Amino acid sequence: MHCIWTLPAGDSDYSTRIRLIKTLFSKSLPKNEYRSDVRRQNRERGIWQRRFWEHTISDERDYATHMDYLHYNPVKHGYVSAVADWPYSTFEKRVQENFYPRDWGECSINMAVGEPG
Repeated sequence: MHCIWTLPAGDSDYSTRIRLIKTLFSKSLPKNEYRSDVRRQNRERGIWQRRFWEHTISDERDYATHMDYLHYNPVKHGYVSAVADWPYSTFEKRVQENFYPRDWGECSINMAVGEPG
């Protein structure tokens, strides 16, 4: 899961939010995924990474870079062939806001996000 959040002023409690998302999502799924001995001992589900990475956006360029990463990631991992095809994305909203052209990511963007040209 990748996301960009704007938290309330004075609130930087990412950890509680991530924990709650993981907990509620995990409880909604049957317990049939593979779990290592360590995960079973610690009563952990096998569907999540153990840690999360947080980053405070520093400026407009940093924001744009992270938005590019988020939107291109389903293509990078082979889930879809075009950014616009991923149904769980804010990409369409960003196209409507003129943040991206509709065909963004179809060719030259590959080099910008670290993918082979």
